[in-house]
Amino acid sequence: MKKLTVLAIAATLSSAAFAAPETYTLDGTHTLPRFEYNHMGYSQQLSRFDKATGTITLDRAAKTGSVDVTIDTTSVNTGYGLFNQHIQGEDFLDTAKYPTATYKSTKVNFDGDKVASVEGNLTLKGVTKPVTLTVKSFQCMPHPMLKKDACGATATAIVKRTDFNMGKYAPYVGDEVTITLPVEAIKQ
Repeated sequence: MKKLTVLAIAATLSSAAFAAPETYTLDGTHTLPRFEYNHMGYSQQLSRFDKATGTITLDRAAKTGSVDVTIDTTSVNTGYGLFNQHIQGEDFLDTAKYPTATYKSTKVNFDGDKVASVEGNLTLKGVTKPVTLTVKSFQCMPHPMLKKDACGATATAIVKRTDFNMGKYAPYVGDEVTITLPVEAIKQ
């Protein structure tokens, strides 16, 4: 009997030490990537993409994870239909050749129990560059309406559009673009 108790305790401790990674699927209605740039010194223009998919995997006990996001670049939304077409043209997103942009992590960095940053590769217009997302907020908890665990975050990075062969009108239209990725994801 004593041997069984010791084995049961050992099994419990080992399963707690090796918590399994949890995978979350992005909620497309609450994951709307945005981009912001300076327009000729007049204003900061803000646009978004209306369609994004992907997964986030977290092992909070081991403080590891991965992020895989695909953005439908044909869903760009500037607030003006004619300008959406302009941004989708060859000089910028070239959505006829490159209908998606992707971000794939290489490392997820934690600060305590929270994700602090994500290192990875952004592929945009056929060009892949390393980009680190700084996580400004991070929260995992039971979703009150879906009755499932969910995680949410808002992450940002600054990239140069000239690095992705989209430099038309630079420097008059700002080369630096702030990307903001607000995500909500539901546990699979």
